Amino acid sequence: MSEVLIEGARALGFDLSHGQFAAFERYANLLLSSGRRAGVTALRTKERIEQRHFLESLAVACALFDKGILDDATTSKVIDVGTGSGIPGMPLKILLPRLRLTLLDSRQRTTALLTELVQALEISDVEIVTARAEDAGQDSSYREQFDLVLARALAPLPVLLELTLPFLRVGGHLAAPKGTGTMREIEASRRALEVLGGALASSEPLSAPGGIATQRLVIVEKRAPTPGRYPRRAGIPTKRPL
Repeated sequence: MSEVLIEGARALGFDLSHGQFAAFERYANLLLSSGRRAGVTALRTKERIEQRHFLESLAVACALFDKGILDDATTSKVIDVGTGSGIPGMPLKILLPRLRLTLLDSRQRTTALLTELVQALEISDVEIVTARAEDAGQDSSYREQFDLVLARALAPLPVLLELTLPFLRVGGHLAAPKGTGTMREIEASRRALEVLGGALASSEPLSAPGGIATQRLVIVEKRAPTPGRYPRRAGIPTKRPL
């Protein structure tokens, strides 16, 4: 097991079991062997995968624990929208086996890799969906069904809100790691928050051992139902942000 992952997890306050470390090891090996071909990661070393993918995901979990949004005793329903390599959803599932996780991505080759990953890790209660967020957000099987939405590097915040808030039940939360320009994105999101039933809960630095120091975690609470016309049809949220 890598010292990067062991020491980083401990620094975040997580005492991972041998089985959890073994799962992360298999995860990293699969990303190294197939991730670039599937177009889900450009990282070429296990240490960088552990830092950029796993430890930054565990830092998200740490922040959500601190705010009482996640805990290790609740069976929360979580969807990771535009999940790519399964980040941050799958590391949270490894950490919290009780989570009921949905991984959503529009690319077939991505979801094929995620199916291989779930089988390799022998993890249950993970659904993999190949669909655009605009379409899945209008599907009654997914609309307003989740306690927590995760989205990493998916879109600018005004667009991201339209793609993700429809999945949340009232009282649920969106957690979105963002990079530079976060405060500008928040300022540009005032109308989208009002229209879609969201409210900014927090925007705080996201600190992970060996991670990107400029990251922030934006958390939005769903305060009211999202009007039925949102999300608009595929491509429109990006072309005409709220």
